[in-house]
Amino acid sequence: VQLQASGGGLVQAGGSLRLSCAASGLPFNRSAMGWFRRAPGKEREFVASINWRGDDTVYADSVKGRFTISRDSAKNTVYLQMSSLKPEDTAVYLCAGSRRLITSKYAGQYGYWGQGTQVTVSS
Repeated sequence: VQLQASGGGLVQAGGSLRLSCAASGLPFNRSAMGWFRRAPGKEREFVASINWRGDDTVYADSVKGRFTISRDSAKNTVYLQMSSLKPEDTAVYLCAGSRRLITSKYAGQYGYWGQGTQVTVSS
């Protein structure tokens, strides 16, 4: 299984970025997908999750209303559209794949992890 995240970079506060995660080797159309992040000196935290069909999503309170998770089953890709970015959003963003169909905020529910992409938001 391979999860390749991309789209990170340096952006000013208030700006936008779209992250992508291309999945291979897992039953993408039968897997919930998630995004997590790890900021310097902090533990990994949940960001967003989407169910296998793409019709149910859940977000961390800190990103609700600013971030949108989506998926394209034809491309085996999950996206994270990030808007109104804040310096506290600076982190390595990790893509995760689940063996379950439904959304989850818990890292333990995800069996597959990518290496992540760096997002840096300047003030």
